[in-house]
Amino acid sequence: MLTSNTIKISQLKQKANQLASQCQEPCRDTVQILETTGRDCQDIANKGARHSGLYFIKPVKAKQQFLVYCEIDTFGNGWTVFQRRLDGSVDFKKNWVQYKEGFGHLSPDDQSEYWLGNEKIHLITTQSTIPYALRIELEDWENKKRYFTNEPSKKVNLQYTPVVSGDAFDGFDFGDDPSDKFFTSHNGMQFSTYDNDNDKYDGNCAEQDGAGWWMNRCHASNLNGKYYQGNTCFGYDNGIIWATWRSRWYSMKKTTMKIIPFTRLSIGDGHIFPEHHFYFYVSIFVQFLF
Repeated sequence: MLTSNTIKISQLKQKANQLASQCQEPCRDTVQILETTGRDCQDIANKGARHSGLYFIKPVKAKQQFLVYCEIDTFGNGWTVFQRRLDGSVDFKKNWVQYKEGFGHLSPDDQSEYWLGNEKIHLITTQSTIPYALRIELEDWENKKRYFTNEPSKKVNLQYTPVVSGDAFDGFDFGDDPSDKFFTSHNGMQFSTYDNDNDKYDGNCAEQDGAGWWMNRCHASNLNGKYYQGNTCFGYDNGIIWATWRSRWYSMKKTTMKIIPFTRLSIGDGHIFPEHHFYFYVSIFVQFLF
């Protein structure tokens, strides 16, 4: 018995010494942040960066730099990703301040859920006279994908609101009322959250549908909606909705929202994404209430 205890004590001391030596080593950051910086991800790509990953950017009017995920393709297009939905690991029912500042987690492989933040989106998209294109990427529960685009008919500068058009952003006629499409259009709508209601509805669309979005009365799209495991919203239209592709009762499996100066869209486009696609050209203006 005494010999057995002596052996165990010796083994414990050896293990303790191993752990102590590990604790004395300096901490190392295992998350790789790439070195190139710029005003946005396209600026970073223009400087020679060719790998997608985490980068610091500093838009013209930003007081300090902030971290973003840049998706850089083989043609040198640098997309700044500001929204990712993958698995429901992050609850997108957040208040005004959380949507303003951003939430979720950025990862080097972009396999995490997040919203970059309205203030950061605003700083990126308003720093130049060149408008930004917003690309919407959707994946359903049958693993089918859609990418959406259209060209801007005119340049509009509406304070506090997004200038978006095309597909679900134009609204949808659900067949319930002749005014359906008008009251579900998102073009020119202010951003709303459950604690800051800026929609056109007598109630509160953001509270009802559990997400911050450019609500009208209420929506034909809502990519920040509740994440349902499976496509069914169980009788509610509060899921991750894109009504012009799937019905308002169908919730998407994955979504991505990303932006790029629209002058880059003709470079390499059509070679990377062979499936059906549209684009939305957008200059996002977000109202900040203090």
